Amino acid sequence: MRITLMSNEFPPDTYGGAGVHIDYLSRELARLDQASHSIRVLCFSQDPKPREANIHPLGIPLKGDAFPNTEAVRGKILTILQNNLEFVAAMEEADVVHCHTWYTHFAGCLVRDLFQIPLVLTTHSLEPNRPWKEEQLGTGYQVSTWLEQSAYQKADGIIAVSEAMKRDVQHCYQVPEDRIGIIPNGIDTEEYDSQPDPEALRTHHIDPDRPYILFVGRITPQKGIFHLLEAAPKLRQGTQIVLCASSADTPGMREDLLQRVENINRTTDKQIIWIERHLAQSEIIPLYSGAAVFVCPSVYEPFGIINLEAMACGTPVVASQTGGIPDIVLHGKTGFLVPYATVSKRDPQPRDPETFATDLARNVNTILDDPDMGRDMGRQGRQRVRKTFSWSAVARRTLDFYHSLLESPPGSEGKQAGSQE
Repeated sequence: MRITLMSNEFPPDTYGGAGVHIDYLSRELARLDQASHSIRVLCFSQDPKPREANIHPLGIPLKGDAFPNTEAVRGKILTILQNNLEFVAAMEEADVVHCHTWYTHFAGCLVRDLFQIPLVLTTHSLEPNRPWKEEQLGTGYQVSTWLEQSAYQKADGIIAVSEAMKRDVQHCYQVPEDRIGIIPNGIDTEEYDSQPDPEALRTHHIDPDRPYILFVGRITPQKGIFHLLEAAPKLRQGTQIVLCASSADTPGMREDLLQRVENINRTTDKQIIWIERHLAQSEIIPLYSGAAVFVCPSVYEPFGIINLEAMACGTPVVASQTGGIPDIVLHGKTGFLVPYATVSKRDPQPRDPETFATDLARNVNTILDDPDMGRDMGRQGRQRVRKTFSWSAVARRTLDFYHSLLESPPGSEGKQAGSQE
């Protein structure tokens, strides 16, 4: 099969879960069936680095000065659309086009209609469920939402990464159920494994002889990092809190985080160690492996690859009971789930932030107080990941999903994408 993938991110320019997904999915698709499939990737990366010989990437980086007389956010939106047009112009013969995130949806819609190629979308998130993005994008948020809505209503098949995401797609965009399949994200358990390295911890000023909790994510309300800081004073005395947090939504958000971190370090017995850059895989695995608890306090998390990464490294997880996280973390077995209240459209805060922070700290402390239980949860998490979330299985199910669409070409009636549950 000739497969064209479109993505904002592609290695080495990977900063979020969608980038991890496209990296591993492309690699495993290229390996299937004695490497008989041709994979082409159109992305925004400057110099894309594929992991298999039969992956053919074309990087078209965003041009920062393409619209010099336009306000910054509007200029960025126009530049993204310009890149999408270049994707369409660069299209070659393909059997399916598979888009990831709204950054590529304009191109996907054009390719579907101009070339009569089935369009597939993977649901990594949905704009209506991230209203705080308006602070970052301004009026561009209306455009990103419109692009996403147009693509979801036009797509021949949609892959939701969790049960919760399938429900959200149906609710937000009224997509018929028979066009949506459920295929989770995956993890490479050969790469992600427990690899303790005390010297690597010391490099980041982490004391390997004292327990620490770990957060990995962007600086955005979506990832719940500010809720974790609210919980920090309630953690056990002397706890180290390691934040691998970068790519703030806005400069003001970064400044807010900096002030809170400095205040906690100054006024409490807790120590926050902030690593403000995206860590390579070789750097993050020892941090996962050495942590007493991995914490994922997300407000909105369609799936949460970071939880798989922590579990693969044998680390128990305390996470919000929201989105696709309950599909991964088994409460009381591989960690704990903390209930998170329904949020209003305009306010990403829980109805009672204090209660959420208190419950978050209480569950983390339960594991800190019982290291044997934590180790047992870590073992069970590792076993669950190996059994359920391999990337090779994800790629095979994705390929089967493509084949189901080829039976009903674009524009035909009675599309049956088939459920991959």
